[in-house]
Amino acid sequence: MKKVWIDLENTPQVPFFFPILRELQRLGHLTYVTARDASQTCEMADLYQLTYRRVGRHYGRHKVMKVFGAGYRALQLLPSVLREEPALAIGHGSRSQLITAKLARIPSLLISDYEFSSAVPGMRPTWVMVPDVMPESAIQFAGARILKYPGLKEDVYVPDFKPDPSIKSRLGLDEGQLVVTVRPPATEAHYHNPESDLLFDAVIDLLSHAEDTQVVVLPRNDKQAQAVRTAWPGLFEQRKMVIPDHAIDGLDLIWYSDLVISGGGTMNREAAAMGVPVYSIFRGQIGAVDRHLAQVGRLVLLESVGDVRTKVNLKRRVQPANASMRAKPALSAIVGHITAILGEEQPSTRSSVSRS
Repeated sequence: MKKVWIDLENTPQVPFFFPILRELQRLGHLTYVTARDASQTCEMADLYQLTYRRVGRHYGRHKVMKVFGAGYRALQLLPSVLREEPALAIGHGSRSQLITAKLARIPSLLISDYEFSSAVPGMRPTWVMVPDVMPESAIQFAGARILKYPGLKEDVYVPDFKPDPSIKSRLGLDEGQLVVTVRPPATEAHYHNPESDLLFDAVIDLLSHAEDTQVVVLPRNDKQAQAVRTAWPGLFEQRKMVIPDHAIDGLDLIWYSDLVISGGGTMNREAAAMGVPVYSIFRGQIGAVDRHLAQVGRLVLLESVGDVRTKVNLKRRVQPANASMRAKPALSAIVGHITAILGEEQPSTRSSVSRS
C-alpha cells in the first residue's frame, strides 16, 4: 500500500480530513500528516487525537508576508516530506504543500470548495477535486485533471456527528435563553472585504438588544478575541456574550444553537448540513457552493446592515430528539477518487461513488 501526505493549514480542515484519514488507513494505506500552527489548527488536531508534525505558522494579512510565509513553510516541510516519500500530497487549499510537492516531484491533489481563493503562480496541482455544484469553468488550474464529489465538503464528517450536551455547561449556556453562535469575518484572509466588519458590528448590536439571548463568539485567533472583548466589555460582564477559552468542536456548538451567523464559509455550510438556520455576513466573492445553498433556502446571505435588521429571525429552534443524519456519498466519493489516483483503478471524472 502507498503513503499519502495530508497537510492541515486551517482549523476546519481537521474534521474534514479526519474521516478521510480513517478510511484510507482502514484500506491499508500509510498516512503522514503535517499541521500549520495557525488559528486553532493544532489544538483541534489534538482534540481529534491525530498524529501530526507541526510545521510553520501564520504570517498575518499582509500580502507580501503571506507569499513569504507560504514559500518559507514549503521549505520547512521539504526535509520531512523527502524522508517520508509519500506517493500523493493531499490538501484543502494548502499553498505551501503545492510548492513542496512541486519541489519534491510528488503528485498532488488539491481539494477546494471556493473558486476565488488565490493560487500560487506556476504551482498547478496534478488533480483538482471540487463539489459537483461548482462549474468546471470556475476552476482556475488549467490543465489539471478535474474530479468531483456530490454535496458539500461538510457532508464528509457531519453524518458521524454525535452531540455532546456537556458543551452547554462548559460554556455556561442558559437553557432558557436563545443561543446564537457568531463567527467573525476572516480579517487576515486575502479575500476579506471590510463590509463584513460593518455587518459583524450590526449583528452584535442587534443581538445585544435582544432579550433572553446569549451569544457565543468563535474568534479566529487570540488577536481577534481580544478585539471583540475590548469592543463590547459590558456584554461579557453580563455573560450575554461568551468566548470559549479553548478549542471546542464547532459541530457541538452549532447543534445546540438556535441560529448561526458567520463570516466564514465552513461554519455556514456546517450549519446548513445540520439543518440549523444560518446567515452569512461574508462579503467577498460568493462561491458556487454558497450561491447554491442560498438558492435552495439553506443559507441566507446578508448583504447590508438593513438585511441584518430585517432578515435575521431570532426565534427558538425546535431541536430534533437526536442528531442522527443520513450518511452522504461525499466521503466515499472522495476516498474512491484518492484510491483510484493511488493506482487501485483508473481515476474517474464522474462526481459520485456509491457508499457500500
